[in-house]
Amino acid sequence: MINDTHKLSGQFSMDIPIFKKTYDFMREFYVFELDFPKKDRYTLGQRCEFYIVDVLEGVMIAAQTEKSKKLQILEGVSNKLDLLKVFIRLSADLKILSDKRYIVCQNHLQEIGRMLGGWMRSVRE
Repeated sequence: MINDTHKLSGQFSMDIPIFKKTYDFMREFYVFELDFPKKDRYTLGQRCEFYIVDVLEGVMIAAQTEKSKKLQILEGVSNKLDLLKVFIRLSADLKILSDKRYIVCQNHLQEIGRMLGGWMRSVRE
């Protein structure tokens, strides 16, 4: 998980668009995960859920961290997002996620990725 030793610079607001998008994705994936076969729910489904939580937590931490340390946290979030994409794709390839649900997940992940990339670019400037 993301290192919690970073100095936090302020209160967190749930109005941050990337937080909202990730939160919405987590709610939707939670419903999808309920339909995973039992053996997959407690392996692949749970792993996806952990990475979604890691991304959500990383966004919260980054939002409260001073700018000089923010990029490092966002890069960690980006890595977690990439791993999540792999496990979501694996779920679809194994037919655990239907094509329709996979597309829903991919749309969420692409949007979160665009938001995260934009945030990282703005921090680098």
